[in-house]
Amino acid sequence: MPVLVMKFGGTSVATLDRIRRAAKRVGVEVSKGYDVIVIVSAMSGETNKLVGYVDETSPLYDAREYDAVVSSGENVTAGLMALTLQEMDVPARSWQGWQVPLKTTSAHSAARIEEIPTENINTKFAEGMRVAVVAGFQGISPEGRITTLGRGGSDTTAVAFAAAFDAERCDIYTDVDGVYTTDPRIASKARKLDRIAFEEMLELASLGAKVLQTRSVELAMRYNVKLRVLSSFEEQSDEAGTLVCAEEEIMESNVVSGIAYSRDEAKMTLVSVADRPGIAAAIFGPLSDAGINVDMIIQNIAEEGRTDMTFSCPTDQVTRAEKALQDAKARGEINYHDLIADTDVAKVSAVGIGMRSQSGVAATMFRTLRDEGVNIKVIATSEIKISVLIDRKYMELAVQALHDAFGLDKAA
Repeated sequence: MPVLVMKFGGTSVATLDRIRRAAKRVGVEVSKGYDVIVIVSAMSGETNKLVGYVDETSPLYDAREYDAVVSSGENVTAGLMALTLQEMDVPARSWQGWQVPLKTTSAHSAARIEEIPTENINTKFAEGMRVAVVAGFQGISPEGRITTLGRGGSDTTAVAFAAAFDAERCDIYTDVDGVYTTDPRIASKARKLDRIAFEEMLELASLGAKVLQTRSVELAMRYNVKLRVLSSFEEQSDEAGTLVCAEEEIMESNVVSGIAYSRDEAKMTLVSVADRPGIAAAIFGPLSDAGINVDMIIQNIAEEGRTDMTFSCPTDQVTRAEKALQDAKARGEINYHDLIADTDVAKVSAVGIGMRSQSGVAATMFRTLRDEGVNIKVIATSEIKISVLIDRKYMELAVQALHDAFGLDKAA
């Protein structure tokens, strides 16, 4: 039988009533002739509670035991979902990561999936099981220990299963009814997209959109897994939600598909760095070793052998970045006069595959921000994206103005 993967996030399984509602959706797909693999998150709030227990018990915790604790929330949901389906006379079984087994690296709390053997679950499908309810977010290391995939890891689990089992589609059920042109809470004219290309979704996810985890979109693009984002709280039709698919499957789209934002950005500037070969490596090597997620990078024109280097990173990584650079300076690897951190900025980005073939996007974006009196601090571009750093107080104004300027309230 064809396989369908359905993933339910924490808000979709937050209570027993919501688990029953989700189970009914699964039952509908079983009645259509699918064998279904259901990926479940922990009930809403449960993972945060478990993380709190670990932090209170052992602030400098053993990551292996951290994974053992925080992965347990998904086990509870998987068992309750399987029981609910059984009460509906749907043959279902729960599966923990080690039972599949979902094989991962040994990087506890940030493991990466290496292999998903299909034999165990396919054998049970052949014996009459119709639904495999798999605990998301978790796997097993080469050493036989429970691992977790990091926050949002259940999305990645779902896409990986869809790829491994050659599923017809992977449906991600969440608390929103699809992917929007921007955050509807900021721009009232935001419009739900029927389809969006993998590359666009990947950019939006990495630039602040919270609908899908970045790694899950990367996997979907690599293995060409069709993703559909749906609401678990609304009545569904075959055309509901947003389909994330290959660019070739989209007939027409706007030049810009969406406006993303990230509120928690910081701009860091090394003032008067020696302008010599290897200086960038000397700066960004220590930052990489410290796990700093550097985004935008700008180097000024050199003057008298000195230059300024500016980069952006998340605000919660500023302290670590400062320490890494100060340590590198103390070791004599770099020499700078001052290190300035501006933690009151936001990143706003325009994303669209149409940028490849149409000019004028940058001009429209910069003119719109100028007309609204918004000063641009840093600019970064890629083939399908333009991002700017601006003062955080202007973030919502910028998002609304750019959404209007690119006509995103109207379909292509």
